[in-house]
Amino acid sequence: MAGESIRVTRSVSIPRSEIELRYSRSSGPGGQHAQKTETRAEAIFDVERSVALTDAQKRRVIAKAGSVIRAVAQDERSQWRNRELAVERVVEALGEALKVERKRRPTKPSAAAKERRLEQKRRRSETKRLRRPPAEG
Repeated sequence: MAGESIRVTRSVSIPRSEIELRYSRSSGPGGQHAQKTETRAEAIFDVERSVALTDAQKRRVIAKAGSVIRAVAQDERSQWRNRELAVERVVEALGEALKVERKRRPTKPSAAAKERRLEQKRRRSETKRLRRPPAEG
């Protein structure tokens, strides 16, 4: 489990060891169990110290998400489940930050599309012209 790597995107995987995990007591109600056990999990990924990311990827992630990606989970009662949720959230944030936005290529409407638009305008104009009261003369 500790030595495995987590796939972030098709080309990027990070070792599980690069995600630091911390545990603390969950907030909110929960009775005797919640007051004694540390079920809240916090996953921390230090982008700058990562060996799995290239320099270009590091720069992109730092620009979008900062130098440290942190996620907290205290949704579940079990520490194991919260740990998995926190790690999932870190991986999700990292994947989102690694995405490269495609540049939009401006396109022109086709000749047929222009003709359809003009024909529609002519029809609408005719409809409105027919609604007018007859010209006195």
